[in-house]
Amino acid sequence: MLLLGIDIGTSSVKVSIVDGDTQRCIAASQYPDTEAPIESAHPGWAEQAPADWWDRWVQAFRRAVAKGGFQPADIGAIGIAYQMHGLVITDREGAVLRPSIIWCDSRAVAIGEQANEALGPGFCLEHYLNAPGNFTASKLAWVKQHEREIFDRTAHVMLPGDYIAFRLTGQLTSSPSSLSEGVFWDFKKHGPATDLMEYYGFDTALLAKVQPVFSEHGRLDARVAAGLQLRPGIPVSYKAGDQPNNALSLGVTEPGEVAATAGTSGVIYAVSDALTYDPQSRVNTFAHVNHLPEQIRTGVLLCINGTGILYGWARQQWAAGVPYNDLNAMAASVAPGSEGIRVLPFGNGAERMLGNRLTGVQLHHIDLNHHRQAHLFRAIQEGIAFAFRYGLDIMRSNKVEPLQIRAGRSNLFQSEVFLKSFVAATGVPVTLYPADGSVGAALGAGIGCGYYPGIKDAFIHQQAIRTCTPDDAGNLETPYQEWLALLQKQL
Repeated sequence: MLLLGIDIGTSSVKVSIVDGDTQRCIAASQYPDTEAPIESAHPGWAEQAPADWWDRWVQAFRRAVAKGGFQPADIGAIGIAYQMHGLVITDREGAVLRPSIIWCDSRAVAIGEQANEALGPGFCLEHYLNAPGNFTASKLAWVKQHEREIFDRTAHVMLPGDYIAFRLTGQLTSSPSSLSEGVFWDFKKHGPATDLMEYYGFDTALLAKVQPVFSEHGRLDARVAAGLQLRPGIPVSYKAGDQPNNALSLGVTEPGEVAATAGTSGVIYAVSDALTYDPQSRVNTFAHVNHLPEQIRTGVLLCINGTGILYGWARQQWAAGVPYNDLNAMAASVAPGSEGIRVLPFGNGAERMLGNRLTGVQLHHIDLNHHRQAHLFRAIQEGIAFAFRYGLDIMRSNKVEPLQIRAGRSNLFQSEVFLKSFVAATGVPVTLYPADGSVGAALGAGIGCGYYPGIKDAFIHQQAIRTCTPDDAGNLETPYQEWLALLQKQL
């Protein structure tokens, strides 16, 4: 049987078709070719149209079909990964009422802070493992306060992956993992966050039916199937946010295992068997894909908003059209430390690890007579690596001590400069795998439909590419301390 994985990213959508027996990707495609836009009508705002996500996945799938090598009718299950925290609201007929307020939008920070104070910081941490912050529930509260006519027409609240599954099947479902990322989930009650929803004035009927991540979230609608040459009635049997899904794709499902990504945003994601939380909510805890009432599996998540999006912005401003591999080669021509340039990579919305502050990107110590493009591209990669170190130290203060980190060889982890900077800054070995989110979603579909007896069975053929150790990476402690001093002046 073939398995289809769909990864609804911020900058693009990728699809992969995986052979269930060999667990190998036999076809893949991505759309669009350049970074998809984020609409920002005001500073700190970030929106995308849900219909565009749908169109992009369809285009990506049709590209994969056009390449050949498989028959769409042989696909037996579908899995979905998606950008986390985005708010999608529809009316009773399922029509989208406004653009999605996505993960890096900062407009609801104050609303979340007020809710945290009203309910009590201790209560929120004990029940939700997070402050309400700038997450999906607070974004919906912003709509209620500022767009009341739209809120009054709202019948369904979804995450991005819920919307894609709804378009595929006509059915609305959610999961503890999905609801927890929106702070709609109460870990003590193992049910919807009724206290927060009551405070915000939300009816719990806005939320979809809750079921496990690995389960049937509907069957493919006949009209959709006909347009894509797929068999009607095949199940959507897996649906998860991109970071829990990335962890799954790397086989990170048990306590002590840690994954990292460096796509549009950067994330370190550590699995725990405890309902743990950071007292300041600088790192966040959500239900992992295999979390159950009788088997606690949470994901402690550090997020850096300005990662790949910063590298892409710099490319657009200073080297438009130059392939990323060439930029990485330029960066590698400069010695570690970037000859003094320091970059604070925080220009994509409120940063949770900085207490939801908006500091913007900052470049320090540029010498107009000496520094070149190559210095900037290396300094950006090092600055992102230093931000990972800063966040990892917060995780360490919360008893997360990774001995090894797994990452897919994609996005910034394709750059030798970034890989070594990350390892040098954090002091933790990184093992690279040929994994990506759409492949993980496909394998998740295989688990959810019962093709694989258990999670580990879906990854028996997974092999590492290489490991980069601190001995391989060199020492960046002095540049990091200089970077840290600059950041502390902003805080």
